[in-house]
Amino acid sequence: MGTTERAGRKEWIALGVLALPLLLVSMDVSVLYFAVPFISADLGVSATEQLWIFDIYGFVLAGLLITMGSLGDRIGRRRLLLFGAIGFGVASLAAAYARNPEQLIAARAALGIGGATLMPSTLALIRNMFHDAKQRQQAIAFWSAVMMGGITLGPVLGGFLLEHFWWGSVFLINTPAMVLLLVLAPVLLPEFKTPAAGRFDLLGSVLSLAAVLPVIWGIKELAAHGASVLPVVAIAGGLMFGLLFVQRQRTAVHPMVDLSMFRNRAFSGSLAANTIGTLALVGNAVFLTQYLQLVHGLSPLKAALWSLAPSVLVGGAAPLATALAGKLDRAYVIGGAFVLAASGYAVLTQVHVDSSLAVPLVGAGLLAAGLVMVMTLVTEAVVGSVAPERAGSASAVMETCSEFGGALGIAILGSIGTAAYRADVPSGLPPAVAGPIRDGLPAATAAAGHLPAQLADAVLTTARHAFTHSMNVVALVGTVLLLATAVTTTLTLRGTTPVPAPEEPELTPAA
Repeated sequence: MGTTERAGRKEWIALGVLALPLLLVSMDVSVLYFAVPFISADLGVSATEQLWIFDIYGFVLAGLLITMGSLGDRIGRRRLLLFGAIGFGVASLAAAYARNPEQLIAARAALGIGGATLMPSTLALIRNMFHDAKQRQQAIAFWSAVMMGGITLGPVLGGFLLEHFWWGSVFLINTPAMVLLLVLAPVLLPEFKTPAAGRFDLLGSVLSLAAVLPVIWGIKELAAHGASVLPVVAIAGGLMFGLLFVQRQRTAVHPMVDLSMFRNRAFSGSLAANTIGTLALVGNAVFLTQYLQLVHGLSPLKAALWSLAPSVLVGGAAPLATALAGKLDRAYVIGGAFVLAASGYAVLTQVHVDSSLAVPLVGAGLLAAGLVMVMTLVTEAVVGSVAPERAGSASAVMETCSEFGGALGIAILGSIGTAAYRADVPSGLPPAVAGPIRDGLPAATAAAGHLPAQLADAVLTTARHAFTHSMNVVALVGTVLLLATAVTTTLTLRGTTPVPAPEEPELTPAA
């Protein structure tokens, strides 16, 4: 039988220490939103280099999550966390003082490597420190809230720093926190690693990287530039390597990922729910950001500050999910959370060009609150449905699914929005304005700045109405998707329990 020992004060303080890397890694996804113009002016960044500065972090992070999760199971999760903290801190310094675009791209790639070591380590350590199911639910609710908070705070903090310091400050803030983590982690965090894990599977690591990177890159390219041969070939190649990776895991003596985990409905059903939840959340964020800035005319910093308003609803979502799951079958709570998220999308179908800011913000708040509830419960189900020694690889698989969900949200909902936008642009427009309007709201806004006032107003009015229409269509699709997911998830997860008969992990005394 597994232990039912309850966590004490030291474990809860340690959870606060784990929040440091989680907050910074999630912030690093969005902190660059405002810094790019300053970086471009200082370093002379081309359009292609700008894309790589943005994307290389997420690509490397996604590609290495499974590798690092498996490595942590073998060498120790605290040790990997400390290595990651050193790497993340040094890479942050390198990014802050980069002298050219190539150095900054390389530093961002190194940050992705560090992030890939930190993310699965935090969640796996929570699985090992909190054996009591109720306490673990509370700890993971905190973990989910911190991760969501980091993504939300990134643009706001970035905007604040850029108003007072140079662009490198958005990276430099990571270093003191990593130093603090290096000081506190050896004192407060225990060490866990998988007993008899065997040799690290280098071939499996290469195959996982070759599978994940091309697929995510191809999806993002299709979303950004439309259908073309190279992204399709990349996705097909990635899927082929994915099949080879699965075959390797079936035959390896010591696999990186135990495929038997996927036979557990609590595990596989929760992964699917997490992927769709991330898809819906990221897909909406793309439209909401443009709506606030380009339809309502808010500055980037004001838009970021207004985007904090939904946090009023989000703040209590994770604890509420945990409380309800203690009294009801979690399948019904997850299903209800998807319905709540769908109601947010339903509100967004009513957004118009002249709508009060309250309408999109309430819709976004309901959507985010519902999906935070989903992610809290499915995260606990994923890490709770495997034995503690598999927590690292299970966490890495879940976070990789989140990366795929985010990429699919941009690609699928973005493509639907683009089609709806172009369908709403009237035909017969003068050639001088037809092109910019059809290219999207950002292009139309940029073109309007060079046109006479009356024509500029006409261009902006047309583009804003078409964009708002596309936002309504995407919201309608999102509503249907989330309602369908509510039904299928409830049926799939009903009657499952995320807690196995756990096997004791090997405990290496903390130094």
